[in-house]
Amino acid sequence: MKLRTTFFSLVSLTAFLVTACGAPAEDAMMDKPTEEAMHDTMMTEEAMDESMATEEAMMEDNPAADVMMDSPSWFSVALTNVRTGEAFTVQDLKGKVILVETMAVWCSKCLRQQGQVKELHGLLGERDDFVSIGLDIDPNEDASKLKDFVDAQGFDWLYAVSPAEVSRDLSSLYGDQFLNPPSTPMLAIDRHGVVHPLPFGIKSAEDLLNFIQPLLDENM
Repeated sequence: MKLRTTFFSLVSLTAFLVTACGAPAEDAMMDKPTEEAMHDTMMTEEAMDESMATEEAMMEDNPAADVMMDSPSWFSVALTNVRTGEAFTVQDLKGKVILVETMAVWCSKCLRQQGQVKELHGLLGERDDFVSIGLDIDPNEDASKLKDFVDAQGFDWLYAVSPAEVSRDLSSLYGDQFLNPPSTPMLAIDRHGVVHPLPFGIKSAEDLLNFIQPLLDENM
């Protein structure tokens, strides 16, 4: 009787040990990722890497893409050509080299600077990829007054009265001097939409050409 009791005790103990030791092994098997799951994870990571590589390649192929996306807001503000009454935006002219001068009708230094811009047009000849814009930033001057001034001087490029939001942007982005016409403020916008402020003071036609020509020689 004592031997039978001991035998059953040993059997029970063995069953207990097998159960106790077996449970973690089963749990470990449950937790261990299968080869198929690991393969799927690797495939997902490879797909993400390929997607990132594709986006980087697109940016390398088009280095101006991020610039265009971050264009200043004044590029998209509607302006009115006082000579023709037609509306345009700076964004409409993307791909061209653009020379912008902030000016006022009463400003004699502005008039001298515009004379040099006229000579610059003569040096460059007829080009479809170059545009000049005169922006009247005096809030007391209107389109009619600006048109009379332009017609009297024989200037044949784009002229517009600067909307308040454009004037604010110019001042905020490039400095208060861009709202001070006697400083003869000018900036150039290259084919990629990058803005290049020019030195203050009157710039000769030759100075302007030296600054503009590399931008004209640059490809999109």
